[in-house]
Amino acid sequence: MTSDFWSQLTEAEQAEFIRRSGRRHWRRGDVLCRQDDDSDWVALIEEGRVKASNHTAGGSEVVLAVRGPGALLGELAAVDAQPRSATVQALEPVTALVMPPHEFQAYLQANGRVALLLMRVLAERLRDADRKRIEFGAQDSTGRVAARLVELAERFGAPVAEGIQIALPLSQDELAGWVGASREAVSKALGVLRGAGWIRTSRLSVVVLDLEALRDRAR
Repeated sequence: MTSDFWSQLTEAEQAEFIRRSGRRHWRRGDVLCRQDDDSDWVALIEEGRVKASNHTAGGSEVVLAVRGPGALLGELAAVDAQPRSATVQALEPVTALVMPPHEFQAYLQANGRVALLLMRVLAERLRDADRKRIEFGAQDSTGRVAARLVELAERFGAPVAEGIQIALPLSQDELAGWVGASREAVSKALGVLRGAGWIRTSRLSVVVLDLEALRDRAR
């Protein structure tokens, strides 16, 4: 996937990124940045995963995405010099290469190929946002939960004897905020998928037993 920005860089491009950056660490639960803050860094995740979210006027959380190793954070605000578009919080301990916005802009100007890769990453994220908007109008909550489990399995899943394990500290409330449904609707949807024999759940972990069936339900 093009969202894994780091793996698409050459060794020379990676070396220059590292040279222009410093390394920072966050603990699980730490907020890396807040929506509407001024941009003061671009980060490349080395270890750990984060969630990007917005909050509605009523105070409820809307999860926009989960990002992991190889992904860029804060690139949009650095490019357009606007405030942060989302709050980013560590779902587990995170280590990242952090670069000031002016250094990131200079890095892109010096590496035209990297600027093109960034355009592809942003285009993919725009297409993904469009797909999710279509899901909200066309699918029920069970279909949306199935779609997010497929995404997590494909991006972060680990093969186990029974299928694919998704070990991600994402609560049912956070999953509800990601699929645009209530916690009760998400709990019911997970029960439906368990009853069908497609998943097995435990605290902060899901084992996908039948990925193809989940994909079909997501469609």
